[in-house]
Amino acid sequence: MNEREQHRLIDGKAVAAQIKVELAAEVAAIRAAGGKIPHLAAILVGHDGGSETYVASKVKSCAEIGFKSTLVRYEADVTEEELLRKVDELNRDADVDGFIVQLPLPAHISEQKIIESIDYRKDVDGFHPVNAGRMLLGLPCFKSATPAGILELLKRYRIETGGKHCVVLGRSNIVGKPMATLMMQKGYPGDCTVTVCHSRSENLKEMCLSADILIVALGVPEFLKADMVKDGAVVIDVGTTRLPSSVTKSGYKLTGDVCFNEVAPKCSYITPVPGGVGPMTIISLMRNTLLAGKKEIFG
Repeated sequence: MNEREQHRLIDGKAVAAQIKVELAAEVAAIRAAGGKIPHLAAILVGHDGGSETYVASKVKSCAEIGFKSTLVRYEADVTEEELLRKVDELNRDADVDGFIVQLPLPAHISEQKIIESIDYRKDVDGFHPVNAGRMLLGLPCFKSATPAGILELLKRYRIETGGKHCVVLGRSNIVGKPMATLMMQKGYPGDCTVTVCHSRSENLKEMCLSADILIVALGVPEFLKADMVKDGAVVIDVGTTRLPSSVTKSGYKLTGDVCFNEVAPKCSYITPVPGGVGPMTIISLMRNTLLAGKKEIFG
């Protein structure tokens, strides 16, 4: 890799490792002062490969930082009522500072119902309507982990955002909508002019070509091609589709929404997949857990 390519790559893995060290130092200070160690609980339903991997990474990160963690597992046929009972139990457990219910959930369970049943003061994923609403208004809240991780990358790489045109591809509640909200907020990183594009958008290519910052969160492998990106653009790839592969040990490879080899030469900065946004999502969740433990957002 030559120097220019190195300069272009946003290394989420390295930034996440640095933040992990910072969080661990803070937890060590809490422990030394005799304070309460932050406790993250995770509920995992079924055996989805992606979910298993993500939850394992979260539990491992907790151990590395010094948090306490609890993993609650259910088979895919768990009833919605049983899951709601467990959420209620975690809401009332004074030792649990924050918890997550790993998505997606089986089809017979309403994800929205589960999300809304979580105490927003423990909602470290930032999915509860109270956190989503507070974020829209620019009030203290638990920010959705992936968008928060992307903001941190922009900040640590000192990427200019003020007055820039940011195009967000995708309008999910987990990435697209919160990402657009955060990029238009006053301050840095923010102050962007934001356009949100999705499957119904017309003139999609023209929209993308006008972007200074492109955040791609569609879940469509290699959707963004070189002819959709202007020279010098910043490209953030949120896609993580598991595609079968005969060359990897696991039998699959993570593929982003950006056709990386084609697009990278045109960019001033670009995130790889894997090793870009993914590690930042987990570290943002860890940061939210620390904030929850310290009662910094909601007291």
